[in-house]
Amino acid sequence: MAYFDSISKVKFEGKQSKNPFAFKFYNAQEIIAGKTMEEHLRFAVSYWHSFTGTGSDPFGAPTMIRGWDQYSGMDLAKARVEAAFELMDKLSMPYFCFHDRDIAPEGDTLQETNRNLNVIVGLIKENMKTSSAKLLWNTANMFSNPRFVHGAATTSNADVFAYAAAQVKKGLETGKELGSQNYVFWGGREGYETLLNTDMKLELDNLGRFLNMAVDYAKEIGFDAQFLIEPKPKEPSKHQYDFDAATTIAFLQTYDLADKFKLNIEANHATLAGHTFEHELRVSRINGMLGSIDANQGDELLGWDTDEFPTNLYSSTLAMYEILLNGGIGKGGVNFDAKVRRASFEPEDLIHAHIAGMDSFARGLQVAAKLIEDRVLEDVIAGRYESFKSGIGAEIVSGKATFHTLEAYALQNNPIHNVSGRQEKIKAVLNQYILNA
Repeated sequence: MAYFDSISKVKFEGKQSKNPFAFKFYNAQEIIAGKTMEEHLRFAVSYWHSFTGTGSDPFGAPTMIRGWDQYSGMDLAKARVEAAFELMDKLSMPYFCFHDRDIAPEGDTLQETNRNLNVIVGLIKENMKTSSAKLLWNTANMFSNPRFVHGAATTSNADVFAYAAAQVKKGLETGKELGSQNYVFWGGREGYETLLNTDMKLELDNLGRFLNMAVDYAKEIGFDAQFLIEPKPKEPSKHQYDFDAATTIAFLQTYDLADKFKLNIEANHATLAGHTFEHELRVSRINGMLGSIDANQGDELLGWDTDEFPTNLYSSTLAMYEILLNGGIGKGGVNFDAKVRRASFEPEDLIHAHIAGMDSFARGLQVAAKLIEDRVLEDVIAGRYESFKSGIGAEIVSGKATFHTLEAYALQNNPIHNVSGRQEKIKAVLNQYILNA
């Protein structure tokens, strides 16, 4: 059955196009900095928002009109597979991502749940044979079911820890079967509500044990995907252990996992942590930990994870700037962990939303590449830190300086001359590049 049959395959028509079902900036085969846009961006559709999202919120019932919702149970799961591959074909979307419970419903037992999963994984595998779409990453939903009320790997209940391990074991097997290029761990409930009843040390130690077991099992079955952790400060837990990039990197270093994981950075999670998207990308990049991104944006007037499709060109440009300086996204990609607004309930709104997001990151890529080519920010930064290239500054950087030598230098009472950071000028130049590059 066709679910988007009224919409033709989306093509690139250029920025002058008035066609709402055409790309204005995303030209998959355009060469930017030595690679095609498609190779740079590695776009992915998220199964949970696009095919299982209903538009419900705490104050209202579902609003989404989806042809596949006429079915239920396993029939619904099968229909969603058809819809997913049809949407990816319309958009020429090269990748997709899913949680295990997005694609197949839970049964009454783990055995029944796994049987359901096997059926849908087999169906996805068959569709992949005739599609160019590949699995960017898969993960386990260990936050929706009430069994995870106290967490999964950080639970206070050993039986739940064992169930979570079995679920991730199956997830790793699923990833290998479908050729997933990454496997993501998102600690939806790996955190705490109050320290009054929490053994934080035990919970963190158990999380470290759990992730090391996952690494060992992936090696055992020959699953060579890149392992990713996705930081988020809160929601649904009040405080999650993977709070932000810096916290997560410190955790990985503590539990001997830093060489086994990289980070999947989401824009909206960055803002919830009180950071910008580019901050989290920069922290990950300079630590050699940038592995993939979730492309979305939050609403600055709201204090929760709104997961809007990314349309902020300032943000997408600075994100692609970090990715290009990282040498690319490697095995990762640009996953649209984003949902249409509750009032955008018609099927074609899914197409419009993905076009907007893909064009935003395509434009960001173009501008970021031009900024790097012209050394706009590099020259600004080099000039600002000029004092560390010679004299006492060079001694500091080389490690030759001590408090004794620095005190002797300071006691010379040479005049100190700071230079303006010229932030407004830099932002004006950035705006000029976004508008004209």
